[in-house]
Amino acid sequence: MQSKIIGTTLPVLEIALDAGDAVVGVPDQLSWMSGDITMTTSMGGAGGGGVWGLVSRAVSGGGLFTTRFEAGRGSGLVGFAARLPGAIMEIEVTPDRTMLAHRHGFVCGTPGIEIATAAQTALGGLFGGTGFLLQRIGGSGTAWIELGGEIVTYGLEAGQSLLVHPGHVGMFEQTVGFEITTIKGIRNALFGGDGLFLARLTGPGKVWLQTLTTEGLAHAVAPYLPAKRG
Repeated sequence: MQSKIIGTTLPVLEIALDAGDAVVGVPDQLSWMSGDITMTTSMGGAGGGGVWGLVSRAVSGGGLFTTRFEAGRGSGLVGFAARLPGAIMEIEVTPDRTMLAHRHGFVCGTPGIEIATAAQTALGGLFGGTGFLLQRIGGSGTAWIELGGEIVTYGLEAGQSLLVHPGHVGMFEQTVGFEITTIKGIRNALFGGDGLFLARLTGPGKVWLQTLTTEGLAHAVAPYLPAKRG
């Protein structure tokens, strides 16, 4: 199996699969494929043998189904294009290195990667009524994660904290502590009160922040969309 990420602003992940190789992802993430590729879609997990963890509807954003893309006797190619301007990152996951990512971050992974809900916080005003969710990316293997806009990384020392708007939290290592806190003194128009919700990330561990959020993009283009009727 060989992978390459093509492009910059709207990148695409291409994975060349040798005979017997496979990756698993959500069905609507596929952009194109060629060669001897078999697609198997199932509810909850894919591939059998317990190699894929449960992907909940709320976390994946693509329903309860996952699709396994597997090369048969010959080789094949699958492509996964980014949904927003940003970056696709290749991450090696081990039982000692679990990652947490934003709710739409997971693109695909090798069998052995497990995806589950990591955290849910009731911040519906910021996130369209769905609350703030994180994906836990565990197990063992390679995972590809999509982050929005430019990516800024920090290596936090033990006890060192970083306050971040929740939507800009792209991904962080499991060793990093996470909590939602309120900063007083700033008028929050969304909630009609005095206080700003921020995520507190506390080291040790590595943090990846994203400059573009789905909510921010939706807010920016909303004035130019046709008004709803009826």
